[in-house]
Amino acid sequence: MKLFSVKNKKIIITGATGVLGESMARHLAKEGAQVIIIGRTPSKVEKLIEHLRKEGGKADGFLADVTNESQVETVAQKIKDRYKSVDILINLAGGNMPEALVRPDQTLSDLSADAVKKVMDLNYQGTLIPIQYFFPLMLSNKSGNIINISSMAASRPMTRVVGYASAKAAIDNLTKWLAVEFNQKHGPGYRVNAIAPGFFLTEQNRSLLTESDGSLTQRGNQIIDHTPMARFGDPKDLLGTLQWLCSDASKFVTGIIIPVDGGFSAYSGV
Repeated sequence: MKLFSVKNKKIIITGATGVLGESMARHLAKEGAQVIIIGRTPSKVEKLIEHLRKEGGKADGFLADVTNESQVETVAQKIKDRYKSVDILINLAGGNMPEALVRPDQTLSDLSADAVKKVMDLNYQGTLIPIQYFFPLMLSNKSGNIINISSMAASRPMTRVVGYASAKAAIDNLTKWLAVEFNQKHGPGYRVNAIAPGFFLTEQNRSLLTESDGSLTQRGNQIIDHTPMARFGDPKDLLGTLQWLCSDASKFVTGIIIPVDGGFSAYSGV
C-alpha cells in the first residue's frame, strides 16, 4: 500500500549490526528503501551491507562511533556529498555494561559512577549527537523523521539496570522535547518518535535471561510472568511499528513513545 510505502526513502540507521538493528535494516531494504548503515566495527558493517545487497537491497555504510562528535560530523558531510539529503534517522545504537548494574548482592554504594556515565553517553549522547549532525540533512526536504529506541526500563524502572533505565528515560524526554522543538522552529513536516521494545533476546541479555541449556533464569521467568503474551519478543515483532513510523501512514504522529512489549506495560502483576 502506498500509504505505508518506504520505497526510495533514504534511511540512516545507527547500531544496525545488532540483532534488532539487522532485522530492521533487512526489512527496510526489502521494502525498497536506501539504507545507510552507521557503525564502528568495519567487519560488521561490511558484512551487513554485503548481505543486504545480496538480497537485492540498496545499502551503503559509513564508519563512526556515534558518541564521537568529530567522527559523526565527518560522516554527515560524506552522506551529504553522496546523497544530498536524507529522509529518516533511526537511532539504534545503545547498550549496557555490568558495572552500571546493582546486583542483588550489591548496594548502591557498589555502583560505578564512571560506568553509569559511559552507559549514559552510549545511549543518550549516542542518540543526541547523530540527531545534531544528521537532522540538518533533512532541512532541504522541508520534512524529516527521527525514530529513537527507548525501553520498558524507561517508564517501568526495573531492579538492577539503574544506569540503562536512566539513560532510556532521558531518551523519552528528548524525543518529546525534539518533537516540539522541530515543529515550532522548522515546520510541521518533521516528526520525532520512539519505539520502546519489551523483552527481546539479544546477545547482550541472553545470559541474563536464559541458562546454558536454554531454560529461563529466575529473572527470565519473572519477565515472562509479567508479560501477558507469555513470551519474549521476536525481532520481526518490531517491523510493523517501524514501517508505520517510517511511512506517511503516521504523518500526524509525533512526540510519542510506542511500547511493543506483549502487554508488559499494561500488567500490574495482579
